[in-house]
Amino acid sequence: MTRDLQRCCAGEQEYVLCETVAKLRALYNLGPEDRPDSLLGLYPNPTNIIEGLKILIDTMFPGKMSPGRIEADELGIFLTRRLSHAWRLLRPEIERAIPFRWIGEAAQVETGEGKGAPHPEAANTHQEAYRVIQAFLTRLPEVRTLLIEDVKAAYEGDPAALTYAEVQLAYPGLLAITSHRLAHEFYALDIPIVPRIMSEWTHAQTGADIHPGATIGHGFFIDHATGVVVGETTHIGNRVKIYQGVTLGARSFPLDEHGHPIKHIKRHPTVEDQVVIYANATILGGDTIIGKGSTIGGNVFLMETVPPNSFVANEHPELKIKSR
Repeated sequence: MTRDLQRCCAGEQEYVLCETVAKLRALYNLGPEDRPDSLLGLYPNPTNIIEGLKILIDTMFPGKMSPGRIEADELGIFLTRRLSHAWRLLRPEIERAIPFRWIGEAAQVETGEGKGAPHPEAANTHQEAYRVIQAFLTRLPEVRTLLIEDVKAAYEGDPAALTYAEVQLAYPGLLAITSHRLAHEFYALDIPIVPRIMSEWTHAQTGADIHPGATIGHGFFIDHATGVVVGETTHIGNRVKIYQGVTLGARSFPLDEHGHPIKHIKRHPTVEDQVVIYANATILGGDTIIGKGSTIGGNVFLMETVPPNSFVANEHPELKIKSR
């Protein structure tokens, strides 16, 4: 037991506590799957990332995530302050995330000079973090343009939506796609970890699990949102509408010679423009294409390509209704 732990072990309860802490400490940093980098300030901080995401959502739909009224003539000041705050929160976390581009599960790389040499990009993470956050900010007008189309798609696609305000402030599907479009920009800039933390917060908030790598066109509407799963390599076209419980997933994936899943291959479906997918449908496979203008019925299980303008449905099960 270390001296600092001995000092706190005055009584029986304290002794048990200190013994437990000593045993726990020995179980940290056992290998690459259990590096306590968060204790060393090397892991990105999820709290700051999520707070930054909320601020970015608030800039896309001012007032959605913040209290108080925003006057029209103060909108520019509001946006400047919010984006500045997001910059301060996210830039350090991006800098901490950048090394995971190359270290993966190993802290160093093997070079021609032997093991243990630092990666040649390691010295430039500070500069790269500035480049990334600047590039991200230049994309926000395009993200906002897409989200306006998403609001219209929700309003036009749901007869229960009585106002645009209701869609913006209350619809979980819009929150899910707003968060996704922001996280996707970081994913496209090759930032590890950060966009995934954003997407998993969104998953917890809305019930929709959209991987930040998924590519989604304009005018996208998720009705009800709960239980929707969209995989990393999914491609969704324009004016697509999906309902609760839809899965756009992968089949069993190939393994490399070491038995590990092969990454960075197309594993999830392509959904072309103007497709409607009803509740609890499951569509799997990187080679599966849902043709433009098709409708996929509820509870369909599909692992094959569907031509454009198709209607896919299960045969109606035989129902038996008996009088009591």
